[in-house]
Amino acid sequence: MSRVTCDLTMSIDGFVAGPNQSPEEPLGRGGEDLHRWMFEEPEAHTAAIEGILEAGAYIMGRNMFAGPGEWAEDWRGWWGEEPPYHAPVFVLTHQAREPLEMQGGTTFHFVNDGIESALSRAREAAGTKDVAIAGGAETANQFLAAGLIDELRLHISPMVLGGGARLLDGVGNLKLEPTEVGGTSLVTHVRYRIGH
Repeated sequence: MSRVTCDLTMSIDGFVAGPNQSPEEPLGRGGEDLHRWMFEEPEAHTAAIEGILEAGAYIMGRNMFAGPGEWAEDWRGWWGEEPPYHAPVFVLTHQAREPLEMQGGTTFHFVNDGIESALSRAREAAGTKDVAIAGGAETANQFLAAGLIDELRLHISPMVLGGGARLLDGVGNLKLEPTEVGGTSLVTHVRYRIGH
């Protein structure tokens, strides 16, 4: 069976998005700076970036797809016509919607019957490849609390956001075994195996 992984970039105070998330600032105030490592020195982080994009299917929360508040039926996500996933993406939502097929092999499927259903559908779509929990914090926390993630890959940015969407809230007592550590001045990558 394929593994379930989760890659998230977070501040040293535990936030994966800053305060005051909005359609204009989907990652909240200061949240975009978390990801400087991906854009300012991608060649130094090739393995981490490839690890994020090698899954056979992805699961994300509705806010990661559309941001907070109501979303229009014609909304197509933040990434333009060719999102970076190139695989099926299952979006957790309470709002039913037909699948959205994009360029490059990404199709967004909207799942409104829980995380177990989303994971089952993602596993089927991924085949032998991993399923990646793409975020945001609330979605990752639900999967961590349910014991459904096998490997957590944190990309820790040396900044303090002071508020926003916090990772690891309400997840219980996780057994984390660090298996790899690396990085640069912009980020520290830590890979954890999660004991169940």
